[in-house]
Amino acid sequence: MGSVKPGASRAPIAPASRLCIGVTGHRSAHRGVAANLSRIDSCLEAVFNCIAAACAAADPLAGDRVASVRLHCLLADGIDQLAARLALERSWELSSPLPFGRRLNSAINAAPTTIEDVRALLNGDAPADAATSANAAVLEAYYGKGRLFELAECDDRIAALLLAQYAVSATSATTLLFAAEASKRVALAGTVMIEQSDLIIAVWDGNTTAHVGGTGHTVSTALDLGAPVLCINPTRPESWRIFHALEQLGVPAADVSRAARDAALTAVIRAALDPDDEAFGSHLAGKRGLSSLTEARWRPRSTPLAHGYRRIEALFGGDEGSSPLRSVTQAYEPADAIGNGSGAALLAEIIMLPGGDPDIAVAIERAVLRRFAWADGISARLSDAYRGGMVINFLLSTLAVAGGIVYLPFFQPRDKWPFALLELMLIGGILTITFVGTRRRWHGRWLESRRVAEYLRHSPLLILFGVSRPVGLWPRSTTGSWPEWYARQSIREIGLPHLALTAAYLRQAIGGPLTRHVTTQRDYHAAKARRLKHVHHHLDRFSLVLFQLAVVSVLTYLALTIAGRLGAFDLERLAHGSKFFTVLGVILPSFASAVAGIRYFGDFERFAAISQIAATKLDLVLGRIQLLQAQRDGVLDYAGVASVAHSTDAAVVDEIESWQSVFGGKQISIPA
Repeated sequence: MGSVKPGASRAPIAPASRLCIGVTGHRSAHRGVAANLSRIDSCLEAVFNCIAAACAAADPLAGDRVASVRLHCLLADGIDQLAARLALERSWELSSPLPFGRRLNSAINAAPTTIEDVRALLNGDAPADAATSANAAVLEAYYGKGRLFELAECDDRIAALLLAQYAVSATSATTLLFAAEASKRVALAGTVMIEQSDLIIAVWDGNTTAHVGGTGHTVSTALDLGAPVLCINPTRPESWRIFHALEQLGVPAADVSRAARDAALTAVIRAALDPDDEAFGSHLAGKRGLSSLTEARWRPRSTPLAHGYRRIEALFGGDEGSSPLRSVTQAYEPADAIGNGSGAALLAEIIMLPGGDPDIAVAIERAVLRRFAWADGISARLSDAYRGGMVINFLLSTLAVAGGIVYLPFFQPRDKWPFALLELMLIGGILTITFVGTRRRWHGRWLESRRVAEYLRHSPLLILFGVSRPVGLWPRSTTGSWPEWYARQSIREIGLPHLALTAAYLRQAIGGPLTRHVTTQRDYHAAKARRLKHVHHHLDRFSLVLFQLAVVSVLTYLALTIAGRLGAFDLERLAHGSKFFTVLGVILPSFASAVAGIRYFGDFERFAAISQIAATKLDLVLGRIQLLQAQRDGVLDYAGVASVAHSTDAAVVDEIESWQSVFGGKQISIPA
């Protein structure tokens, strides 16, 4: 990191690379698992050893190490618990999204045989049956060793259905209803696991994907969400395969050596840990890769010399109650001040969530908000440099034309040299701005740091709900994927909240932090759309007026010439004044072209449309949030809230991709 002056803001430490895997598989009673348990155990151990070796061999992109592997599983008996044991033996982190609260989860997964034992487990007491008690003890042991994200908001309803199965009056309909409701919860927890993982390991016989919440269903969901799946057939565990697409499930297996399989697995791990950008390291020139953010020089406020673009917005934006000549200087919030500054309200709301993770607010402030503030400040400065530089280039090109010709009405040709020198200096300014902007990658660094900032801006809301963008659905860029790596690993640094999620928690979280965030972003994009429409319209009119004045100038000269030919005007006076008309005939179209060039470069109309679409999407999300808030307890559930959180994420990411697709090709250049 570069030198930091006393009192200046320091770049937050970049997140360490961390591999997150999810494990799913059949239960211990499955015929294939029961018959081949020792072989499956050996196979999983070999796979885990390969993963550990690949992580150990990976180059840490930040810090001095690759962080410990984090394993996600639902802790069901059989493969889940086998994988959890192997992970803990390697000192890996264990994180478990449970389909139910821990007591209900035990009451279901400890396999009780009597209603009395079900009630005992639901009450947190020891069951009478020895086998049930042993199963419950195993679960409790794993509960104490891992991080639990308990989807407990529907526990009362599910517990009532569970108890109804054991009643004398139980019917097949009762059993089917409980199975359906429980399967939905398991599938929901499985989706949480998939979203948090870079790789899913599945011990699956390949028979069907139709059972909701089953192993096959989890495999198909993972592939549909773009996560690679390492699939182990319990009857042939040594011949495991890696799938990257749902369509591969129907393709016959090829005969592949163990070395080739290990190489394929290592490649998947490397892709997760390393964005594989050619210029990721700080040792390369041109301020590329992660170093372009972490080693950037911090400035507390914007530079007036780079205000060209924002001055255009102020002059032509038509903001009511705001002077076009108002100050456009921006103060950037230091990373270490955001917790007590703009992020204070969010952190206070997080702390007040009922039954929330007591450590999550501190983790979000450290891992997300500080990195957001840094990326936001660096991006804003680079935006000024790049866009302001291009605006100045357009203006300097016109001034160069004016400087080269404005001497005509006032000086003799022999006195032209000062104006030629001025023209040369203005052209030199254009070349300097273009050279420096290209050399320092203002354009590329702005796009990259802005992606980081926008991903992190809304990620605290996703973290609160245990929601994440699946690894296969992150945006792709032809200019490098380190910003997505940086944002994803910042979020992964926190992981799933450690809490029992309740209806009260959901209601307060969506009514407070989520509503405020969506409302703020909707209003921002709506106001931005209005402002950019005005900028486009007013620049268009201004350019047209300048062209019209040029036409008037030319027509006036032609009219006076005709009048002189007809004896109605002194041709000598016209000859003396013709130089003024020449200057106007050149300068006015030049300025009109510069204004049109700024309008074309800024693409204000298209960006207004992008922001308007984002505002519309967020307004629809806000309407869904209000409907969720109106739902009664027992109906409000995690699935609905997670869907809304994903819709918020989708609206934000869609806006980023649309915005980048427009500005991505607009490199800083000489306005020709």
